[in-house]
Amino acid sequence: MKFVNSLLFLLISLVSYAYEGPSDVAKKAKSLKVMTYNIHHCNPPSAGSKIDVAAIARVITAEKPDFVALQEVDVNTERSGKGLNQAKELARLTGMNFFFSKAIDHQGGDYGVAVLSRFPILDSTRFILPIDPAIGGETRTIATITVEPTKGKRMIFASTHLDLKEPNRLTQAELIIRHFGATDLPVILGGDFNAQADSKVIQLFDQTFVRSCQSCAPTIPVKNPNRAIDFVMVKQGGSLKSTSTRVVDEQYASDHLPVVVELKLN
Repeated sequence: MKFVNSLLFLLISLVSYAYEGPSDVAKKAKSLKVMTYNIHHCNPPSAGSKIDVAAIARVITAEKPDFVALQEVDVNTERSGKGLNQAKELARLTGMNFFFSKAIDHQGGDYGVAVLSRFPILDSTRFILPIDPAIGGETRTIATITVEPTKGKRMIFASTHLDLKEPNRLTQAELIIRHFGATDLPVILGGDFNAQADSKVIQLFDQTFVRSCQSCAPTIPVKNPNRAIDFVMVKQGGSLKSTSTRVVDEQYASDHLPVVVELKLN
């Protein structure tokens, strides 16, 4: 797996999109609410090919999160509608700011991950995660933003969606850990890790990050869920501590259940 050393988090900004919405959020946060949500390109599984961005927005709005990590987001694709940037539309509908990170070309548009933030986005970065060419896989990325929820105290919030193949996930996890280990800022990472808590991948993350839950409720499938692969975690040694984790029983909008986490900000 050493072939990826030269690919360590290639920084690319040409296929990222960012939007600044409300900027008058009071910087006095003592706690934060975080959601991670694989939105299945806003296509409710029971609704055929229908795209229902408003349904995803309602789920988010009902929880009033400060941050949302989104996975499987479409921008200007044929299946979701040319001219529809789902990240931007979700930001508009929820009154939040957004940053989108493209993973792949798809049906004439872009497909990837995104973040929503109640706080102004001070900086944003897109990182590509490696795929071993010997085994193949779909390109994956991280959407990373820097925010300042409390004046003078910046932090990083990031969303990712790891590959389906474990060797790729392990390499991706190693690079994520290496990258965020280099910053002194608190880090919140949310995503669809395509791995369960007892996997090598999550055990690797557990060496550097603290998951919001140790016995996590299942997040997929939405009906009779039987496994948890969607997590929120914070970097060890930072000023953030989880106080609660819930899986929202919302069975229409996506094929994953959203996870909502309360964090105490010291």
